Amino acid sequence: MTSVDVAVAAAAALGECPLWAPDEGVLYWLDIDGRRVHRFDPVTGVDESQSLPGRPGSMARTAEPGRFLLATETDLVWFDWASGDVTHWLTLEPAGTGNRLNDGRTDPAGRFWVGSMYERPAARRFTGNLYRIVPDGSFVTTQREIGVANALAFDAQRQRMYFADTLRTTIWSYEYDLDTGEGYNETVFVDFAGLPGGPDGACVDADGCLWVAAVYGSAVLRFTPDGVLDRTIKLPVEAPTMPAFGGPHLDTLFVTSIGSGASRELAPSDVTPGSVLAIDPGITGRVEPPFGSNGLMP
Repeated sequence: MTSVDVAVAAAAALGECPLWAPDEGVLYWLDIDGRRVHRFDPVTGVDESQSLPGRPGSMARTAEPGRFLLATETDLVWFDWASGDVTHWLTLEPAGTGNRLNDGRTDPAGRFWVGSMYERPAARRFTGNLYRIVPDGSFVTTQREIGVANALAFDAQRQRMYFADTLRTTIWSYEYDLDTGEGYNETVFVDFAGLPGGPDGACVDADGCLWVAAVYGSAVLRFTPDGVLDRTIKLPVEAPTMPAFGGPHLDTLFVTSIGSGASRELAPSDVTPGSVLAIDPGITGRVEPPFGSNGLMP
């Protein structure tokens, strides 16, 4: 039986984007509605946090330890953990539309991908966009009319990209050109009809399998590169949001979850909603690449 433990009993409003920093040996993660970035040390068990001026949807490491690219509200900002400083970099969407930035991921070549969503998923508004940002600060909009952008992940070995729209309950795969950053030959990878919950955040393991948090489905699911469901790990929280491999050997699967920021009433559970879970999946993952700064960071 796969072991599932509580790593951080944090009661986050909307826990998201766990990100292992191998140069520090710690896990960073976000509380979107709590407007905080957390830093968890699995050796000491200490979880620290710092406040942010906006809701952070996702983050990427940079070449400098403790310095991150954050997607907050409609902007990309630089965040320095040691000082707590937040410095504006780019605005991706106009303010006042009700949209905010959500799931994001760095591709194997160092570009940052991030999607947006209408801030109230229950409204079922398809006003989100998907952006690709390169280190010189230029960006393109690759998709429009998205409900909730999620499950961004890359498999460099197979030159593949994954992306999901949670409201459309679908994960797509694309052939991915690392030289140009273009995804093509869109294919339905997984239709969540009949599966628990909906597709939220995702990551790729060392075998090229895709792990997906089944939000409001109390599970994390593993799909083979052919799109076949081969593992279901039941979780003691109803709304897991994103898995990420971490630990010294990348053999722990950390999973964030939703607490008081849930869009519907959560069922009673023994584990505090919003906690970060730690799973021993019996397999290792991959380190997420840093955003390629090229000296642009202030």
